[in-house]
Amino acid sequence: MQTRTVAAEFFGTALLVFFAVGSAVLAADYIGVLGIALAFGFTLLALAYALGPISGCHVNPAVTLGLLVEGRISLRTAIEYWVAQLLGGIVGAAVLFLLAKQVPGLKTHGAFGSNGYGDRSLVHINTGGAFLAEVVLTFLLVFVVLAVTHKVAVVGFDGLPIGLALAVIHLVGVPLTGTSVNPARSLGPALFAGGPALSQLWLFIVAPLIGGALAALAHQLTHPRMGPANLADELSTSSRPGGVKPARPDAREE
Repeated sequence: MQTRTVAAEFFGTALLVFFAVGSAVLAADYIGVLGIALAFGFTLLALAYALGPISGCHVNPAVTLGLLVEGRISLRTAIEYWVAQLLGGIVGAAVLFLLAKQVPGLKTHGAFGSNGYGDRSLVHINTGGAFLAEVVLTFLLVFVVLAVTHKVAVVGFDGLPIGLALAVIHLVGVPLTGTSVNPARSLGPALFAGGPALSQLWLFIVAPLIGGALAALAHQLTHPRMGPANLADELSTSSRPGGVKPARPDAREE
């Protein structure tokens, strides 16, 4: 086990839950949906720069699954990351719960930034709609992560589109389900919210994982490993008179 990478995933997920979910638990009445979306996006952006060079800053089991499906990480590494992320989500939620209890009159039971559908959704979305929403929203997040990181780690400006994507995802998803797209983010708050949050937790574990796996499959079609870095430039060059045309797959050296 690489202690540094596992620790990075643990602390990263804990911080994501504490600060981002904390914006919904402690400040929703003051910052609204836009503020919550920016809190998630900015927190992930900061973590990407801080932890990307160490672990890749997955901080999300769905992202880890996408990288596993693409063959960028081993199964052992994925399992280590999943354990660290789930434990980190629980610890981050526990610290947030302790802080929330210091605020007089703040309700935590059944809510506490947990995800939900039906009467626990702002728009009362049904189970099927919530499942579809979480699959599609997670698909976007994982697809962006895979597209901008052609290696395991987040480096350079890779964190910017990832953070922006998560913010946009929350702008759409908060009214629907509270936005999970991350089983670790959903698990921690649900454990402390209890009640219906726990009974609906299964959807926010299964749907994001399906979305992450589908994103990896789609990414393999649009970004094949042996393909050119910029297909548009490649096609443009080959179509010009005298341009360099790509070699035929069956071409052999004379």
